[in-house]
Amino acid sequence: MKSKILPTSIKGKVVGLPTSKTTQHAAKKKATEIAQHYETYFHPMVALSDDDVQSVYRLRHDVYCEELGFEPTNDERVERDEFDDYSDYCLVRHKSSNTFASTVRVVAPSCAQLLPLEKYCEGAITDEELHPQNFAREDVCEISRLALRATFRRRKTDKFKDSAVGGININELYEEELRCFPFITASMYLAATVLVERHNIKHAYVMMEPRLARSTALLGIKFQQIGPVVEYHGQRAPYYITAEKIRSDLPITLKPLMDMIEREVNASLSTSQIVGAQESMLYRGNS
Repeated sequence: MKSKILPTSIKGKVVGLPTSKTTQHAAKKKATEIAQHYETYFHPMVALSDDDVQSVYRLRHDVYCEELGFEPTNDERVERDEFDDYSDYCLVRHKSSNTFASTVRVVAPSCAQLLPLEKYCEGAITDEELHPQNFAREDVCEISRLALRATFRRRKTDKFKDSAVGGININELYEEELRCFPFITASMYLAATVLVERHNIKHAYVMMEPRLARSTALLGIKFQQIGPVVEYHGQRAPYYITAEKIRSDLPITLKPLMDMIEREVNASLSTSQIVGAQESMLYRGNS
């Protein structure tokens, strides 16, 4: 039976590695290699075009409707709900196959619009101080509909049900392949963080399986549970986090990956703004 390296609990240190200066230097180098390896095969982006948004809905249909049965299938093969009217989406594209491996959305309400957990899990939040109703609508969001295509769950142990919505099999977490697969899930939360920051949103909420919360914590993304586990597409609990906390808790392991994701997300948004301005100028020139 293989022995496993126990993770360190020291803030800012590398998950699963010793914390001496020598190993920290080696870990920084390894973290850079991880980010470069990820960037070689995957491209994080914001879904801005109609085609990309439809890809989000089709991927969610594959995972949430066909694979997990959380929602009924439909002839259009898209999974969409009322919250998509005020959501932004992140995608991870697999470069060599030009297919989308994963997606997540940021639901950003305004006025009287609700978060999904407010509509479907009313009463689940027991921490009254952190209840979204305490804050202005423009200051809250929900990170939801995380979906990971089955093709990109590399290990046999990744075939368990929760892995479809980002869960990681903790029993296998410290194997060598940790360097690749779990960071697809982490990259979606990091990309969502960039969107949250761009919108100046102060408070983020997630309904997730406790196993996924433990998994992301081991990677350095630490959600705060603010209510008990309830039944909602399986056993889930409400969690709270801020972009500031994600940044402050980010371990060495994820910093180069975060830098790369932030660069790519901002580049995709900047390209969209340039194209939008060009189209606007063309329209004015033809009017």
